[in-house]
Amino acid sequence: MRARAAAGEADDVNDTRVRLRRELERARARTHALTTVPDSELTAQHSVLMSPLVWDLAHIANQEESWLVRRVAGRAAVRDGIDEMYDALRHPRATRTELALLDPAGARAYAAEVRDATWEVLDDCDFDTELTRGGFVFAMIAQHEQQHDETMLATHQLRSGEPILDAPAAPRTGASPDPDRVVVPEGPFTMGTSDDPWALDNERPAHRVHVEAFVIDAAPVTNARYLRFVDDGGYDRRELWTEDGWAHRVEASLDAPLFWSRGEDGRWVTRRFGRRIPVRPDEPVVHVCFHEAEAFARWDGGRLPTEAEWEKAARWDTDTGESRRFPWGDDDPGPAHANLGQRHLGPAEVGAYPGGVSPLGVHQLIGDVWEWTSSRFLPYPGFRAFPYREYSEVFFGDDHRVLRGGSFGTDPVACRGTFRNWDLPIRRQIFAGFRVARDAEGASDV
Repeated sequence: MRARAAAGEADDVNDTRVRLRRELERARARTHALTTVPDSELTAQHSVLMSPLVWDLAHIANQEESWLVRRVAGRAAVRDGIDEMYDALRHPRATRTELALLDPAGARAYAAEVRDATWEVLDDCDFDTELTRGGFVFAMIAQHEQQHDETMLATHQLRSGEPILDAPAAPRTGASPDPDRVVVPEGPFTMGTSDDPWALDNERPAHRVHVEAFVIDAAPVTNARYLRFVDDGGYDRRELWTEDGWAHRVEASLDAPLFWSRGEDGRWVTRRFGRRIPVRPDEPVVHVCFHEAEAFARWDGGRLPTEAEWEKAARWDTDTGESRRFPWGDDDPGPAHANLGQRHLGPAEVGAYPGGVSPLGVHQLIGDVWEWTSSRFLPYPGFRAFPYREYSEVFFGDDHRVLRGGSFGTDPVACRGTFRNWDLPIRRQIFAGFRVARDAEGASDV
């Protein structure tokens, strides 16, 4: 019996190694694709909002070295004297070109050297400490790299010049969800997680939350709906905006989503990774900030959902009363479930993923666009910073709003029903949209 148990444990460890290797390899392949561009594109600062791509490349390697090579294996630094330069909290993105960064060849060589050491650490790891149990710290690094890959994808969207990236077009359906809105009944549900081995600290612990009945859009707000807001003068109607929102709208001269402009025929077009394309009416609107989303919701007679409302709509199983890992169940995301992983370079039309619908009938809660919520980024009851304060804890407070669900640029390893993203309410370069919620009054009309 003891021998069989030991054999089973060995199989689990080997399975964990295989999965972690696969995730790390996938992340590195994507990083390579996003940085296989002329050196001048890697070292340029395409926007003050973003780092030069070469900084992201070396930062990814530096985090991997710090946690896996040094912290887990206790080895010496692969390269001395660069930790401070690649510390994201020490240097704002706008100033990183002023640093003595590794050049493209040096950054690539550094990343390769660290990865060679990582494979040795992974092969030797017994996953028997709090940091390594279930493969957590290796998965954290895979998620970190994929998160920076999405950031680099946003940098590519901001760059000028000829197109560099390409991918197949996202699905087009021509069929909107029916009904347009879904009633989520009153009651408690389990929010967050305590047992997902790769969940990050701000997703923990699982806790019960009572949510009043509410109504939520069955799909993210589309370009067609958003155009009606624009055409109705939504950007000029002060009563639709909060004081902070209006001040930002005026200061930034907002009059449409980022990258939108009028074509020669007067119709709206958008710039997507260097290509000008028509604004497609049935795609979720993307590149709007929190203030724009909030103003639209008020114009539409509703509000943005709270974070708890969004998660209940996404995870609550109406039959069992339990919370799922994803809207469709506990299985990892596949191509039939959601638009994730940069398979496409834009959102899919609403209704494109019936395999990913929640038990309540809510579509595209995962993938396509990050969704703004009304909630500030705060810790859950019983939160414990792990393995370091700088991932989540230093960002808690009133400054940041929570986004949920992931975008077309989010990798599945960095996306689940409990995953929490956050950003400043003025940010538009991220792949963010939203959906509208309403109080339950009038729910019988839905």
